[in-house]
Amino acid sequence: MEKGGGRVDIQVGDVLVMKKPHPGCGSTQMKVMRVGADFRLTCAGCGHSFMIPRSKCEKKIRSVIRNEQSAGGTDDR
Repeated sequence: MEKGGGRVDIQVGDVLVMKKPHPGCGSTQMKVMRVGADFRLTCAGCGHSFMIPRSKCEKKIRSVIRNEQSAGGTDDR
């Protein structure tokens, strides 16, 4: 994760560990479903899906757990 206003490299399938827990279930892990100006995240604990602006989300991330498929760099479509 870059400091100083740099963009964080987040891909679909990554799991974000957030600084604060989800109010509904207490889980701090969110799976990335969509990437763009906004993120669509799904809570790993209760399955709740929501959209959040990229700028707001990047401030709330503690760490990123890479998906094995997205970390390889090759696309097998």
